[in-house]
Amino acid sequence: MSPKKPPILPTHDLFQKYVLPTYARIPLSFVKGRGATLWDESGKKYLDFVAGVAVNNLGYAHPAMVKAIKAQAVRLIHLSNLYEIREQGLLASELIKYSGLDKAFFCNSGAEAVEACIKLARYYSIKNYSSDRYEIIVCENSFHGRTLGALSATAQKKYREGFGPLVEGFKIVPYDDIEKISGAITEKTCAVLVEPVQGEGGVNIPDASYLSRLRELCSQKNILLILDEVQVGMGRLGSLFAYQQTGITPDMVALAKGLGCGFPVGAVLASDKIASVARPGIHASTFGGNPLACAVGLAILSVISKKSFLEKILEKGSYFLQILHKLKEKHPVIENVRGRGLMLACDLKDDLASQVVAKARDKGMLFNCIQNKTLRFVPPLVVTKAEIKKAALILDQILGELNMTS
Repeated sequence: MSPKKPPILPTHDLFQKYVLPTYARIPLSFVKGRGATLWDESGKKYLDFVAGVAVNNLGYAHPAMVKAIKAQAVRLIHLSNLYEIREQGLLASELIKYSGLDKAFFCNSGAEAVEACIKLARYYSIKNYSSDRYEIIVCENSFHGRTLGALSATAQKKYREGFGPLVEGFKIVPYDDIEKISGAITEKTCAVLVEPVQGEGGVNIPDASYLSRLRELCSQKNILLILDEVQVGMGRLGSLFAYQQTGITPDMVALAKGLGCGFPVGAVLASDKIASVARPGIHASTFGGNPLACAVGLAILSVISKKSFLEKILEKGSYFLQILHKLKEKHPVIENVRGRGLMLACDLKDDLASQVVAKARDKGMLFNCIQNKTLRFVPPLVVTKAEIKKAALILDQILGELNMTS
């Protein structure tokens, strides 16, 4: 007699019993999505302004992405990078065409992309200058990932605590302060690593001249400029790459999130200067750039790179920002609003942000809280103005309820 199969547990029980608790997970499980809408196990609908944390730029079940996955999956899913993978070459050529850079390396995530940038920057500088030239300047409130190297570049105490000695060679300066960066440069400095807009750090938007001045400084000092566009790249700010809004070109840029729209795709785009020191064995990724990942990336890029698509992001972002400003005028609990493209935020007084997130979830809207007081809105780039208006009405209602009870 065969043994009885154990009963299939509810999703929450499965997580409690079997999954390592590295996230403070909300006991909510989704079963399907379309566009900017999700449905949970009970059938309740949610308007999603989290988008997998700025990942699902084409929303859910986008036809171009679904078609690419189906077509590629029946041909080839994975091949070793011991061979030339055509889909990888095609995606590299498209990214290079749009970026103004020269060579691409593929991996699986933002942290991996940042790790590759760190290694390449050190390798280039040590090869061309000296073994002492390995330091990288990073900024306060940055977030670059949770692997040990990327974590060492992440200047937020809450992420760094408890992991013993981190990787040495990272010097921390204030964000949006060229003078402090200039003062931190020594003969040991090989690169500056920054986010064009700090996402996890609070949607911190620098002065309009920040990146152009930083590019000028790095060029003068013969050090590399590395941009982490994991969260802000691939159309999020209304241009394919965030740096394109400033007219500069970095030496390297790290990409992920929106490059795969939920499929694990990461990339580093680098200049010929960096590529000149590359050789077999200096870095690698088993799964990076496999046929399926790159087929997905190609399909996504074919949609997001269109001028009309990017223009609509700017239009919808401006519309959303105007609404947030009106809500600020109406509700004193809002201290500040800001945004660029479809990456927006508002700061709330009195530590109310987490309450607002929970109340919104009850009303069928999803967004999250960062830095304890900031509401971050990163909807799919395919979100409609009607959906933005609906989200604003929900937020308005919640803030009104809080005003009545405070």
